[in-house]
Amino acid sequence: MKKQIQIASLAFAAMIFASCGGDKSAENAATVNPADEKPEVKVEKVSMHSVPQTETYTATIESDVKNNIAPNTPYRIERVLVDVGDNVRKGQVLVTLDASNLKQLKMQIEHQKLEFKRTDELYKVGGASKAEWDNAKLQLDIMETQLKQMTENIQLVSPINGVVTARNYDDGDMYGSGGPVLTIEQLNPVELVINVSETYFSQMVKGMPVDVTLDAYEGETFSGKVSTVYPTIDKQTHTFPVEVTIANPSNKVRPGMFARATVNFGDVQHVVVPDMAVVKQIGSGDRFVYVYKDGKVSYNKVQIGRHMGEYYEIISGIEPGSEVVVAGQTRLADGREVTVVK
Repeated sequence: MKKQIQIASLAFAAMIFASCGGDKSAENAATVNPADEKPEVKVEKVSMHSVPQTETYTATIESDVKNNIAPNTPYRIERVLVDVGDNVRKGQVLVTLDASNLKQLKMQIEHQKLEFKRTDELYKVGGASKAEWDNAKLQLDIMETQLKQMTENIQLVSPINGVVTARNYDDGDMYGSGGPVLTIEQLNPVELVINVSETYFSQMVKGMPVDVTLDAYEGETFSGKVSTVYPTIDKQTHTFPVEVTIANPSNKVRPGMFARATVNFGDVQHVVVPDMAVVKQIGSGDRFVYVYKDGKVSYNKVQIGRHMGEYYEIISGIEPGSEVVVAGQTRLADGREVTVVK
């Protein structure tokens, strides 16, 4: 009986010892440092692609030609024959002015003609001096010049084909110096002026195609061409003006419309990466990408270019053929070992 009790005691002690040893192992397993684990990442190999170098500029549509219609001296306006929005043709009469002064001048000219005829006859027989003849002829010439000018000014005509965009006077008003009677603008073609970075100065040439879109016509693209490249660069903005002309035979495009002009400066070969691979550094505008090689990742600062759908153009910072991390960046650091998963 005594022997059985001793055996039972030894067995119980062994159980206690085993239990203590088991707790020690569990404690050690629970305190494994997570930083020692290899983060799981997904990678993707990148390569060179042909990337269109396009730039988009905003501008406002302007008329190619704009004329202010007004007499050269004060006149009473008899009739304004057109209104805002009317299409007009070159040579069309737009405004007629009071002709009472014209009638009076014509009567004065007839009287001066008789005076000159009398002086001329006297001069021929020696009854008038050369100075008197010259003075009579000069007065007649002055009046006839005034008549020509007044006749031309009594009717104001359009110098271009266009549309009336402003009317500042009504029938019976006295024209003074308060702006033109009418403004006529040519709508075919129209133009816009964009300010281009000096980086593209050597690439911008007359005749380059330009795609123009307008908020007024969503989904429609209008074809334009570079018509003028200004020869100087603004020292404050480091840009230079470029005029773009748009053919507008249907007059759909109107002055004042908001436009976006897109210019393609050609294609270049650059590395392209998924946008998920690009990480922005907190507190700065720097971008970086983790590159995987030989079981580790390295921090690569990159200069990004255009965002093309789900991809970024990389100007510098990554070599073609590199494998970049596209998922799992949150636990990464420069030089850290990782596990690549599919």
